[in-house]
Amino acid sequence: MTKNTDEFKYKVVQEYLDGAMGYASLGKKYNLDGDMIRRWVGWYRVHGIEGIRKKFTHYSAEFKLSVLTHIWDNALSYGQAAAHFNIRNPGILAQWIRLYREGGLDALQPRRKGRTRSMSAPVTKPSKDQEPTPLSQEALLKELNHLRLENAYLKKLQALVQAKQKLAQERKRK
Repeated sequence: MTKNTDEFKYKVVQEYLDGAMGYASLGKKYNLDGDMIRRWVGWYRVHGIEGIRKKFTHYSAEFKLSVLTHIWDNALSYGQAAAHFNIRNPGILAQWIRLYREGGLDALQPRRKGRTRSMSAPVTKPSKDQEPTPLSQEALLKELNHLRLENAYLKKLQALVQAKQKLAQERKRK
């Protein structure tokens, strides 16, 4: 898919508005879809040159809700509402309606794009200048005892699992 410059879009729109050719014939001439030219002309008629410029917008939940209420109050189609509010993709309005019906205003809140982070914070290693704080002998003995108990528990658990698997295999053989 090729991206068209603003100047090229303006040239095509002006050629259509001059009345020499229709959407389909202009589409053939410039190797474009006639519907694309129709959208460009519609955006230009409603919003002027700003209607055909590249647009990167993140809409707030309040704006989305105002668009939806305007659609419902005036019985507009997605295309009409998109042209009125200068929204480039009329199909997004159907998604906004679905989100609003499923989750209310909270569902219309903008979300971050991309994958979520798997780690909450990077692990930092202590620097050479910073020495770990020494623990008391009593604290070390307490931690050692805790680790020994944990190790013994895990060994016993592993032995029980293996015994259960061995018993199940013997029952299958019979």
